[in-house]
Amino acid sequence: MCGRFTICITKAELDMILNHDYQIGATNFDIGLPRYNVAPGQMVVAVLGDGEKHRAGLLKWGYIPVFSQQTSANFSLINAKAETLAEKPGFRHALIKKRCVILANGFYEWKKTPEGKKPHRFTILDRPLFPFAGIWSTTQNDRGDKVHTCAIVTTSANELVQPIHDRMPVILTKTAENFWLDPHTIDPVLLSSLLKPYDPKKMSVYPVSSKVNSAAIDEPSLIEAI
Repeated sequence: MCGRFTICITKAELDMILNHDYQIGATNFDIGLPRYNVAPGQMVVAVLGDGEKHRAGLLKWGYIPVFSQQTSANFSLINAKAETLAEKPGFRHALIKKRCVILANGFYEWKKTPEGKKPHRFTILDRPLFPFAGIWSTTQNDRGDKVHTCAIVTTSANELVQPIHDRMPVILTKTAENFWLDPHTIDPVLLSSLLKPYDPKKMSVYPVSSKVNSAAIDEPSLIEAI
């Protein structure tokens, strides 16, 4: 599972990375960067591809399947299991037609201990911003307004994450990301093969304050090691 993450960079740094990595010009949106505690139901930065160029925008974290009538749902579908993407009706169409990456520079998981759940933050050692594999959809609310939502794809935990949690978000390598964002890639077997646990040697982890448990708290102290 992935239920909280960080994108603790400035808007200027985001635009610079988007330009360098995706050839996207300056964006006209902001989600109040830096963010130290992105939670379900909030807006996230996503990148999509049309086969020729990339574009960036905001999606609401909490996937609503295209056939759902519950646009006022509690955004419970924050994650989608890589193992069943090609099988479940709510995800199958998105796997082929509605893929995106969701940008982050860290994520939180909680370890069960006798004293309660202890939060930890995971980062990637050599990437200032990295892509979660994501799927997205567009539905309409009761007023007829379009609602764009997304879910983060998860997979089994690697050796670094496993002592903390048995699942982790799919973090794409650059090669895998190119395939994932290419709409011409429609083979579900190939797409599923991209959704692997990230190399644990390229990751780090450290314990953080339990203040991260509250989605109302979003401050630099959340990413400080304790």
